[in-house]
Amino acid sequence: MNISQFNRILVQTLLLPVVALGFVAVILVWQVRSAQRTVATIQASDESIAAATRAQELVVDEETGLRGYQITSDPRFLTPFSTSEPPFAEAMKLLRNNLIAQREGPAMVDAIVDAQKTWRVSYAEPLIAEIAAGGDTRDVDRNIRGKQLMDALRKSLDDVLDRESTVRAQETERWTMQVHATVEILVVLALATGIFISVFTVSRLHRVSDAYQNTLNDLRLHSQATFESEERLRTTLTSIGDGVIVCDPEGRVELLNTVAQELTGWIQDDAFHLPLEDVFRIVSEATREPVETPVARVKRLQRVVGLVDHTILIRRDGSEIFVDESGAPIYDSAGALSGIVMVFRDVTNERRAQNALLATEKLAVAGRLAATIAHEIHNPLDSVVNLLYLLKEEKDPVTSEQFLTLAQQELDRMGQVSRAMLGLYREAKTPISLNIKEMLDSVLVLVDRQLKNGMITVSRTCPEDLEIEGFPAELRQVFTNLVVNSADAAAPGGRISITAIRSTSAAQPGVAISVADTGPGIDAAALDHVFEPFFTTKGERGTGLGLWVSRGIIEKHGGTIDIHSKTGTDDHGTCITVFLPAAGPAAPRA
Repeated sequence: MNISQFNRILVQTLLLPVVALGFVAVILVWQVRSAQRTVATIQASDESIAAATRAQELVVDEETGLRGYQITSDPRFLTPFSTSEPPFAEAMKLLRNNLIAQREGPAMVDAIVDAQKTWRVSYAEPLIAEIAAGGDTRDVDRNIRGKQLMDALRKSLDDVLDRESTVRAQETERWTMQVHATVEILVVLALATGIFISVFTVSRLHRVSDAYQNTLNDLRLHSQATFESEERLRTTLTSIGDGVIVCDPEGRVELLNTVAQELTGWIQDDAFHLPLEDVFRIVSEATREPVETPVARVKRLQRVVGLVDHTILIRRDGSEIFVDESGAPIYDSAGALSGIVMVFRDVTNERRAQNALLATEKLAVAGRLAATIAHEIHNPLDSVVNLLYLLKEEKDPVTSEQFLTLAQQELDRMGQVSRAMLGLYREAKTPISLNIKEMLDSVLVLVDRQLKNGMITVSRTCPEDLEIEGFPAELRQVFTNLVVNSADAAAPGGRISITAIRSTSAAQPGVAISVADTGPGIDAAALDHVFEPFFTTKGERGTGLGLWVSRGIIEKHGGTIDIHSKTGTDDHGTCITVFLPAAGPAAPRA
């Protein structure tokens, strides 16, 4: 039996009771509505009887009050007579509406109203007026006439009460018969429907049972293969070299593999159903502030999230390791989020290796500049020694003053070179305001000897007030590397152009600094790899780390570094452009 056949049987099995119950419901509704009409008639009769009874009570109160006033002449006896008119009219109105609703004319009510009005106008009110005037009201004929009018009024009320009582008794009997008929019909229909549904359902259940037994046999055949597949997946997940944490849609931990337990310091039983933030505590390396977990990012973005750089995991025992992590959502067959998986790994050794590479590049820069610095300091020092010797032998004060001035200039030159060299490696713990022109001047001082030896002309365009926030030592290292690379690329007699301009983009204001040379350029195949570590176009003279380190420093400052190069006979050369945002980098915590 396929799924469509099963669905058809299921629909038939479910639909048949619904149709049968719907038929029973229609009959019951018809019976209930008939009974409701009967009950409504009974209720209307009850209201009419109550209204007629109330009218009788009011008439009795009127007559009693009138007789008391006739005997005593005390106006207090007239209170029932004076106050009975509104409730009497209300009772008649209700009685009239009920009779009209029962498709009876208002003639009976009109007769009661006319009789009551006649009694009051022609007998009661004149009698009251005469008693108030002190007249004699013991006239037998008048009193007999008043009695006759009251008897007629009472007779009309009694007729209404008798009619409504008869109607109520008839409707009550009808309602009792309807109830009995409804019960009998319900019992018969229930028995017939139950028998029919039972027979039909049993036949369909036999078909479903046979199909279920066949499916169960198939499942037994495939269960072993499924179990073995699950075991392989579980073993793979447990043995994978990266840490894996699986969470439910709310971000609570459901599974940690072996590596994840080792890296976090938590075991599966302790971490189960805890919030991920309690088990996987990560902070920023730069700010030491808590970082949004990959699971939280997946819940917010509803997509796969990539690695986050410079993240520190605080383990359960308080120790720290550097990690890279990523996360991905898990969807069920309906497309709803059913869980989140996070993969992370320990990159502490990689970070140490990276730091070692950074140190290596600094040493390489220092090595390349060592000879230049030696010349820069040694030549002025020789000049000072010669000037001091001449000064010792010189007797003319004017000439001696000239020698002292020259010696002072050479010493200033030595101090300038020394300060530039120290500035290259003096690191700041927080970003500071940095004048771009001064920074470029210090870089050119360091490489001045190399530029002169190569007969390279340098042109610089930079506003005096161009400033950003950053780490001076790191930025000097970047631009020293860029200028040295340009000098190495430019042939003797070549040119280097350094241009710094202010970027006024509303999206991200900052400073754009370009270093361009007239060298042979870099071919397209090599241009795609220049920012990779250990890739160099200088052969044995290069380490292949300069541009890689430079890009890391620029990205740390929130900026970008781009390279463009042309090769050819007429138009050739390389231009590297560095963009540094005005805001500067975030300061790391000590």
